[in-house]
Amino acid sequence: MTSGSSIGISTMKPCCRILCNYKSPSIFGFSPTKFSDAAIMGILSRSVHHKSTHCCRYNTCDTQIVGYINVIKPNRRDFSVSGSNWGLARDFSTSVCVNIGSFRPRVVSLIPHVASDFRNQSTSVDSHAHDTSFEKIYIQSGLNVKPLVIEKTETDQSILEEVSEERCDGSNVNLDNLKDLSDNKVQSKVSEVEKEAWKLLQDAVVTYCGNPVGTVAANDSADKQPLNYDQVFIRDFVPSALAFLLNGEGEIVKNFLLHTLQLQSWEKTVDCYSPGQGLMPASFKVRTVPLDGSNEALEEVLDPDFGESAIGRVAPVDSGLWWIILLRAYGKLTGDYTLQDRVDVQTGIRLILKLCLTDGFDMFPSLLVTDGSCMIDRRMGIHGHPLEIQALFYSALRCSREMLIVNDATKNLVAAVSNRLSALCFHMREYYWVDLKKINEIYRYKTEEYSTDAVNKFNIYPEQIPSWLVDWISEDGGYFIGNVQPAHMDFRFFTLGNLWAIVSSLGTTRQNQGILNLIEAKWDDIVAQMPLKICYPALEGEEWRIITGCDPKNTPWSYHNGGSWPTLLWQFTLACMKMGRPDLAQKAVDSAEKRLSLDKWPEYYDTRNGRFIGKQSRLMQTWTIAGFLTSKMLLENPEKASLLFWEEDFELLQNCVCMLSKSGGRKCSRFASRPQFLV
Repeated sequence: MTSGSSIGISTMKPCCRILCNYKSPSIFGFSPTKFSDAAIMGILSRSVHHKSTHCCRYNTCDTQIVGYINVIKPNRRDFSVSGSNWGLARDFSTSVCVNIGSFRPRVVSLIPHVASDFRNQSTSVDSHAHDTSFEKIYIQSGLNVKPLVIEKTETDQSILEEVSEERCDGSNVNLDNLKDLSDNKVQSKVSEVEKEAWKLLQDAVVTYCGNPVGTVAANDSADKQPLNYDQVFIRDFVPSALAFLLNGEGEIVKNFLLHTLQLQSWEKTVDCYSPGQGLMPASFKVRTVPLDGSNEALEEVLDPDFGESAIGRVAPVDSGLWWIILLRAYGKLTGDYTLQDRVDVQTGIRLILKLCLTDGFDMFPSLLVTDGSCMIDRRMGIHGHPLEIQALFYSALRCSREMLIVNDATKNLVAAVSNRLSALCFHMREYYWVDLKKINEIYRYKTEEYSTDAVNKFNIYPEQIPSWLVDWISEDGGYFIGNVQPAHMDFRFFTLGNLWAIVSSLGTTRQNQGILNLIEAKWDDIVAQMPLKICYPALEGEEWRIITGCDPKNTPWSYHNGGSWPTLLWQFTLACMKMGRPDLAQKAVDSAEKRLSLDKWPEYYDTRNGRFIGKQSRLMQTWTIAGFLTSKMLLENPEKASLLFWEEDFELLQNCVCMLSKSGGRKCSRFASRPQFLV
């Protein structure tokens, strides 16, 4: 049977709806609940007799269709303008939006008989002469998509269905019903520590209008000043999301992705200046406020923080990158790729990429950011082109390349992504990588070279090589340094960036192996008694005073200045499994398991060996808990772990844009590494 899908853009605000084939509602992840006449009258009667605790709203939707998108091919969508107004919703349905005090808000749709030839009047280019059902999608406010309402209609039958959740502010939200998380049990045999961790993770779940949308950063009941640790952070939720996905609980992740996507389009202003529309929030909080100025009826709202409340007022550059990475992981682990194909989700990806790929004055393919724009969110001397941002940027570009629907509107963007991937990959492998041989080469650099064939392209002075590095780096190890800028190389080892270089194949196979070799050789420095150091070594003395500004939280071997962060455990596990070294990951997990529960799941540990709980560390830290659980499940499910990392992309190797090999200069490291991938 020939079928078609159309997307109409509504010019009316009251409500939006999706109309789909009643017999196949599973594409939205849930089946509608039918109500009897008595049940409906009971709901409506309760809404009349308890005016002090609820608000009743009745909306009829006069929806003017101004256009449609016809899905002709899976990777191509054409937009056309329609002059027909056949889609007036009042011709075939009436919506009643009811917000009933303590009851979960609902949208109830009263759908009378619908003419069996309704679909024959569709403006879709596909013919449906013999199809008596219909499937239409309406989207409110153009591409600035609000949550969708699902309305299911079956021809020649009068039915009354519950069709969607209503957002507490009265607008409509398409949210799949999520089973109680406590009903889902971990299937494999678990230890007492794991059971405790699962309970704590479920206790940290945040709900919005009765649906789970994330986990708080920390859930310590004894903490009387939680600051912003009672909010849902995008980067913090990633290990929680993976734990839920690996345990077969995907709906909380889907809700999180869609709600944070809505927040992306909110107006963001700091001191009369608004950053780009594609910026994702660092975090959000669910707040309860009076409904329409009432002191009796209440509603829940999402209150995002885009950096305007953060310490230093720094925009969270990594939030959008993590969002894209998590979106891909959701599809890989659930098999549900329909979420990626939604118009609003595709638009969200494009807005993030637009921010990242905007032309500027920079001469390098790496992203230029300020200090504190990632996990290291305080002044630590990482401004410029920090490794962590570049590794996440590369991963997000690879995710986007997989998920973007290629059509006339996106083909240039996809080409730009491919070119940026190629250039960034070469740049990182060539200029950020150091091993014993490379350090010796830098030691012999000539300076003040002025030519296109210069070896010392960034005019690095050999005196910048720190004394600790020469004796510290192992013979068969290496790593990506923290930053490269004109006349500056940050030789510190940053764990997250190096682990994601492995996971995303930003490094060659030899380089990825070198990173794990170095970690194994310097286990007492990087892992020690609690995995893993966020960076090594710590800034001390005059260097600490100048670079951190005498930050009392980032004292040597504490917090971001050489502190140990257990949440990095899941990323270390994933990197080890990709490189065939699960033994290293298991060793680190076993070390952490001995202490985390006894220490009440701290945020971070202090001292050179990670022996003390951090002096300002929050307890019951959610991403510590989730990182441990995710690591355990990755080790138990290597086939699922393989879905979360990338292998070398040979197309990027073939499309190298650096042209070094043609200029007679040094060859691109990717071409040099290619034979080892073909063996």
